[in-house]
Amino acid sequence: MLGLSSIAKKVFGTNNDRKVKAVRPMIEKINALEPEFTALSDDQIKERTQALAERAKGGESLDALLPEAFANCREAARRALGLRAFDTQLMGGIFLHQGNIAEMKTGEGKTLVATFPAYLNALSGKGVHIVTVNDYLARRDADWMSKVYTALGLTTGVVVPQQPEAEKKAAYQCDVTYATNNELGFDYLRDNMRSELSQMNQRAHNYAIVDEVDSILIDEARTPLIISGPAQDRSQMYRDIDTIVPGIVAEHYTLDEKQRTVVFTDEGNDYLEDALSRAGLLPEGQTLYDPESASLVHHTSQALKAHKLFAKDKDYIVRDDEVVLIDEFTGRMMSGRRLSDGLHQAIEAKEGVSIRPENVTLASVTFQNYFRLYDKLGGMTGTALTEAEEFKEIYGLGVVEVPTNRPIQRRDEHDQVYRTAREKFEGVVKEIKDAHGKGQPILVGTTSIEKSEFLSNLLKGEGIVHNVLNARQHEQEAQIVADAGKFGAVTIATNMAGRGTDIQLGGNVELKVIEALDADPEANPDEIRQRIEAEHADEKQKVLDAGGLFVLATERHESRRIDNQLRGRSGRQGDPGRSSFFLSLDDDLMRIFGSERLDKVLSTLGMKEGEAIVHPWVNKSLERAQAKVEGRNFDIRKQLLKFDDVMNEQRKVIFSQRREIMEATDLSEIAGDMRHQVIEDLVDQHMPPRSYADQWNVEGLYADVIQHIGVDVPVIDWAQEEGVDAEVMRERLDAASDEHMAKKETAFGVEAIRNIEKQVLLQTIDAKWRDHLVTLEHLRSVVGFRGYAQRDPLNEYKTEGFQLFERLLDGLRLDVTQKLGQIQPMTPEQQQQMIAQLRQQQAAAVPAAAPEPVVERATSAQSPGDASARTGFVEDDPSTWGNPARNDACPCGSGKKFKHCHGAL
Repeated sequence: MLGLSSIAKKVFGTNNDRKVKAVRPMIEKINALEPEFTALSDDQIKERTQALAERAKGGESLDALLPEAFANCREAARRALGLRAFDTQLMGGIFLHQGNIAEMKTGEGKTLVATFPAYLNALSGKGVHIVTVNDYLARRDADWMSKVYTALGLTTGVVVPQQPEAEKKAAYQCDVTYATNNELGFDYLRDNMRSELSQMNQRAHNYAIVDEVDSILIDEARTPLIISGPAQDRSQMYRDIDTIVPGIVAEHYTLDEKQRTVVFTDEGNDYLEDALSRAGLLPEGQTLYDPESASLVHHTSQALKAHKLFAKDKDYIVRDDEVVLIDEFTGRMMSGRRLSDGLHQAIEAKEGVSIRPENVTLASVTFQNYFRLYDKLGGMTGTALTEAEEFKEIYGLGVVEVPTNRPIQRRDEHDQVYRTAREKFEGVVKEIKDAHGKGQPILVGTTSIEKSEFLSNLLKGEGIVHNVLNARQHEQEAQIVADAGKFGAVTIATNMAGRGTDIQLGGNVELKVIEALDADPEANPDEIRQRIEAEHADEKQKVLDAGGLFVLATERHESRRIDNQLRGRSGRQGDPGRSSFFLSLDDDLMRIFGSERLDKVLSTLGMKEGEAIVHPWVNKSLERAQAKVEGRNFDIRKQLLKFDDVMNEQRKVIFSQRREIMEATDLSEIAGDMRHQVIEDLVDQHMPPRSYADQWNVEGLYADVIQHIGVDVPVIDWAQEEGVDAEVMRERLDAASDEHMAKKETAFGVEAIRNIEKQVLLQTIDAKWRDHLVTLEHLRSVVGFRGYAQRDPLNEYKTEGFQLFERLLDGLRLDVTQKLGQIQPMTPEQQQQMIAQLRQQQAAAVPAAAPEPVVERATSAQSPGDASARTGFVEDDPSTWGNPARNDACPCGSGKKFKHCHGAL
């Protein structure tokens, strides 16, 4: 019997149906314009772009321009790529323009869909960012779709790591810019560490289209982006602590795999105290519970995590004397990304590779807060509905399921559950042999490198030829995925989320054409394409006759989305296909979240070895377990965001202040206000309101005025004059400090003193902000314990965070005033003397150049001021150094930062 909600849906349609129905009249308008735009010449298409851009700048809304813009873009794409967009692709483009997430199945052409809203929104002249999950896709999509934008008269750029600054800046100035989420976030942070406006790359955050939006805005949003610099080297301590871990036994710790935590028990603490004392790491008479032991306790806990929670070839691989993390969602290596709080160093000690120093945070931002900077946001993915609530709550994004161009013919079978992993893999191998015997291409999904290689060995034993795609085969990814649809192909893949390359039945024609042309550059491209397309048609028919692509998953993931992404690889564009999940009670999800109940059921049924249970109830039970895990992960991300929102408000204030300072030409008024406020605070401190003259600390005021203001005035004599009170003292000190700075202006010159004020302000803000970030990190790590005192940790964090920020602003005024009060102009002789001293130091002992800042989620880009990489660079000639950034290593090779060396004020 149908429920009331089911009956209502049948009568009125779902909310999604209504959204789809609402845009159909718009699609009819676009289609009605097609004959008009087909008749245009190539130049007229570009002229139409200019006319639309003029109308947009004249105040006409983008919604009003949409039908003409989409019709123009469709015609340009048809000519440039030979692809005429389907109505469903136009529909996806409309939803993206409206600021929604368009859920479109694999193979529906999302890459082309993005060109429509990107073109429409680029007409405003403010730029559009198209965000991808990796550098390969950013380059590929930019190269492929730039043909469309060029035909429309727009410019296209691509932003990737290790890109020359001039190239990156030019890419951001383009109408449409393709980039990875990591690089966009890091460029935002780098821009807000610059000292000159001309050095900033990004312009306004106008509109972004995020491809694989669930992977970027949800899966990767658990950890923030961090740019950090090296701290002191403590590699020996990590090695010493690592020697103690092997003696830890089961009763020494408690492991919670659900929460991914491991903590020492009381017995473990006793063992630890004894072992650390014997190793000489814990001083005699000191216990683990003493405040002095906090750092030691922290690092032993990290060593325990490294050994008990992080597994080689699952969470990371060891390559070239380096521990490289693996993305749990995509199975890709994350080169350059490092775990924080000493955990990465603990894993390096465990694996016996070189230990790199820890880092201190210079700047950080979460993906949530970065992408909320955009005036408008849209996203595309094959799987978003399961996370619709999170998208709405965090980003204000609606999710719309776009109908497929052709009906889905894939057959999704019920899960097969075995008692043990051994029985499951035997069943998997048997299923692969059966499908392979009739030539059906098979895509086998695994959740770790270890399991993919284990299955690979089983298939080798059976003589089945196959490809393996995991972090170790990262470079051949596109080729392996493109070949996965060939007749008789068997492909084992670790986590297929967001691979970006279509699995086409019979193989990928485009890649085959490119290969053939690379092998024979002299060949006729048209002839090669015709030959390959004819061969492909025969191959595709054989695959269709064999049943299409068979997706066989060997485990369920924590997230239903990842399972759906794998399943969605089969049945693209109305192709036949089949999907099946093989599970066992030994699988992580089953073992942690519900194997006991299933084990009882399987025992009751009296199943024989090698038999599997197949029932819809099992699917429902597993989906409930997955929904619980997804809910818990959502809570973790929400909590992360609540805490980061506190810092984000402060970050916005600091970054906007920096920008205002960089944009200003005269900061003397700001510097003067700061100086007068410091004087007011000093007078209030030493001559408190409503106090008597004999209670004043005039000597202390005199000393502080010399130290912080840089002027030597007769404060003690003034205080003894009749009628002098705090107000008179303030006025006299203000006048004396103003006169002092006026003399400096004369000595330095107006232009020089204005530049000095700007650089001092920026340097001091940066230094204070860095210290503030470290303090907030420490506060965050301990504030959770306030819950035991019935106090809300988040409110405590907000209150204390605000107090710390006020302290930062007070300290900023004091430091800026002190630095400006103490600077003295250098004579040419003194400058030459300083350069000579630096050269002597360099000749005596050539130190290593200052280490580059480390980017904690992606490979650090070349430092913007890395002058030595420029042509014409001469180390001894400052005129060839260009414009180094303040925090870069000084080009002279001294090993100091530029601001502490040749850039010293």
